[in-house]
Amino acid sequence: MNIDRRLIRLLKNLRWPFILTLFFALLSVIAIVLEAKYLSAIIDLSFLKKQSLGNLLDLLLIFILVILARFLFQWLSDSFASHLSARIRHDLRNQLVRHLQGVSPVVLNLEKRGELINTLQQGVESLDAYFRSYIPQLFRAAAFPIVILMFVFPIDLLSGFVFLFTAPIIPVFMVLIGQHAKKATQRQWKTLSFLSAYLLDVIEGLTTLKILNRSQSQITRIRLLSEQFRHNTMSVLKIAFLSALVLELAASLSTAVIAVEIGLRLLYAKISFSQALFVLILAPEFYQPMRQLGASFHAGMEGMEAARRIFEIFTIRGRSTPKQSAQLSFSSSLSIELQKVSFRYPQTDTEALSDISLKIEAGKKYVIIGPSGAGKSTLFNLLLKFIAPTQGRILVNGNDLQQINDDFWFKQISWVPQKPYLFHDTIEANLKLVNPMASAEDMVRACKTARLHDFIMSLPDGYQTIVGERGARLSGGQAQRLALARAFLKDAPIILLDEPTANLDPQLDREIVEIMRQFPDDTTQIIIAHRFTTLKNADLIFVMVDGKLTDVGSFAELTASGKYLHRMAEELRGMS
Repeated sequence: MNIDRRLIRLLKNLRWPFILTLFFALLSVIAIVLEAKYLSAIIDLSFLKKQSLGNLLDLLLIFILVILARFLFQWLSDSFASHLSARIRHDLRNQLVRHLQGVSPVVLNLEKRGELINTLQQGVESLDAYFRSYIPQLFRAAAFPIVILMFVFPIDLLSGFVFLFTAPIIPVFMVLIGQHAKKATQRQWKTLSFLSAYLLDVIEGLTTLKILNRSQSQITRIRLLSEQFRHNTMSVLKIAFLSALVLELAASLSTAVIAVEIGLRLLYAKISFSQALFVLILAPEFYQPMRQLGASFHAGMEGMEAARRIFEIFTIRGRSTPKQSAQLSFSSSLSIELQKVSFRYPQTDTEALSDISLKIEAGKKYVIIGPSGAGKSTLFNLLLKFIAPTQGRILVNGNDLQQINDDFWFKQISWVPQKPYLFHDTIEANLKLVNPMASAEDMVRACKTARLHDFIMSLPDGYQTIVGERGARLSGGQAQRLALARAFLKDAPIILLDEPTANLDPQLDREIVEIMRQFPDDTTQIIIAHRFTTLKNADLIFVMVDGKLTDVGSFAELTASGKYLHRMAEELRGMS
């Protein structure tokens, strides 16, 4: 059967809804037995024993109450199952998001985002039918026949044995069909995940595809993938319909055997009419849960396959850090020291950083330069705690950075990446991400400092303007200013700026550099830069080549003696 222990463990915190689902399902089968008992008695008394309607009134009333009770118990069981399913999906989705929040962005970027999105949405939703329908039906398929046999055996031993020996026929067919259904469901889910990831890639790269005149070829590719998904889906449905046909046939034949056996014995007066009718009424109900389980079997297969991918996400390793203290108390100034820090990415032979030792004092401006692949971004990822050193230590006021609580450390840092991420929301909402309690005056002050306020006020909706996904309605310079405004609003003691003037023209470059000078004097600035204008304002410059720290000094010192800076200055002098 399609049982995954990891999914069953999700029921641990929802014992009562699960117990009540099964309890009311059990009451419903008892009501079914009582319904058959009273119906057979009423028919026997009215048609064979010619009892008047007045004598049967009490039995009819009880019979109606039993019918109502049956539907009530079934409704309650289904309601608790739906509640159980909704809670599990809600909790599981939250657990997935929390886990992904703890995963290093460096590691997360290696995953297919489209597949992750498909798992978080469609994958988790696939568990609805699993918990709402399949698991309760599995219990009914096991419990209902047992309860019915408990009532049938004392009345008619032979019919009880016929029930007992014909019952395994349906599960055997389900196992045989399930072997083929599992492979088909896996193919369907794999195709859907790949199609989701591929569609996201195509949408994000649509502009590039149009420029390269490759959009038509991608349409053809998507059509082929869609056709493959349709074919795999139809294969699954074909098996599902075939299994339903086989199970219906098996149940009908088993019921027919019971009917023939009872009819022959009734003909020769080997069994009373009321007993025969009671068993005959229960015969379809005996096989019904197993037939319904067959109908839910596909939902179970789909839930199992979705669970496989869901729990694969939980195996994505988070940031590998030791147990952290709740919070460390620091003075207002923070100093950072790297002691022989090295880092190697998983499944690589070369070190991205090798034996880096440097000191960063509070309130100074540091610039990191170096060719592409020198390890600058890796150093930033270490300072942001996205990754942990493979060797060496990073100390903050003498405390190991890996021992500092993540939430506390992130409050001490502002980060302005090269391409700042802006959410599809208002300018105000994007600003308040760093400080939800910020007042309108605080936001205006930050935007004025970032030279963005006048532009915002020129917009029809001002600070309520929707910026679009990833800031699509803003230019590169405006998006960069908005990111700097967020940094001003956060007012953290340390700010990391990853090539803030990259891809900007010289005029915007100078404006951004001028804005960066507006940070308070006690703010520690660590900047990855390639522009000449940024280097001249640095208190200290770190030169990195091939993951090593090759030169350290002021702009004047390195211009005179540093080979890399001298060469870079010659290349970029015309750009400033």
